[in-house]
Amino acid sequence: MINHLTLLVMAAGMGSRYGGLKQLDKVGPNGETIIDYSLHDAIKAGFTKVIFIIRRDFEDQFKLQITNKYLGKFAVEFAFQDIDDLPNGFSCPSGREKPWGTGQAILSARNLINEPFVVINGDDYYGQESFKVIADYYNNGGAQFSMVAFRLDKTLSDFGPVTRGVCNVENDKLDTVVETENLEKKGNYILTNRDITLDGSEPVSMNMWGFTPSLFNYLHEDFVNFLNDEGGELKSEFLIPTVINNLVQNNQEEVYVLRSNASWFGVTYKEDKPFVINKIQELIHSGIYSSPLL
Repeated sequence: MINHLTLLVMAAGMGSRYGGLKQLDKVGPNGETIIDYSLHDAIKAGFTKVIFIIRRDFEDQFKLQITNKYLGKFAVEFAFQDIDDLPNGFSCPSGREKPWGTGQAILSARNLINEPFVVINGDDYYGQESFKVIADYYNNGGAQFSMVAFRLDKTLSDFGPVTRGVCNVENDKLDTVVETENLEKKGNYILTNRDITLDGSEPVSMNMWGFTPSLFNYLHEDFVNFLNDEGGELKSEFLIPTVINNLVQNNQEEVYVLRSNASWFGVTYKEDKPFVINKIQELIHSGIYSSPLL
């Protein structure tokens, strides 16, 4: 059994489609955020440290609303995603406004992690089972990269298209993961920007990944290659599913796929918020969570 398992929470994005700082939006009856429910589930699963990837300009607000409540329950640290945090020899092009995506976000924590760690989005609800299965994997001797897979049809929004990492899995190992945009329900069909047919049963990545620190060397090398190819584009993104897919395709790493029957939900659009509030209420009424949470 490992001594420490770290949760790395990506919470630096503004949420352009959502229209605000959705990581701090209140969805519980006592002002709880989705992050609060994720931390509750992570503590219960045995995580011992949490690192939040945020922007420096909302550090004080984040500590006040989120992390001050967890002092003494977790070891809490911060990493800061900065648009100018680039490898030597590169600079941010004039006119770029957003950081460089989830790959750069994870890389920003490179000096804080020396143990297995699990990455999640700060604005997604993954469920207690998801935290338990990935914590159990590492606590029981798992030493590979891993991911928790969800059914595609359980991860869509009723209010507009979304992006998901659509996966092909062979013998419980990840074969491919392709970041797929514009996924949207249309009657009995799921539309996408790719020339593929989807029925909703496909496993998808919701950015709940398990890694060892070896990931950071891969990220650095791939980020350099990305910047050489796409660094001049103002909206290009260095995305973790693309990095992982390349590692798998090049036989550099295997990714063990864990299954969760937990209900995923999140707030991509403002219209998703009432649905999330109702789902939290259902979980409270069924006894999964207490109210207030802490």
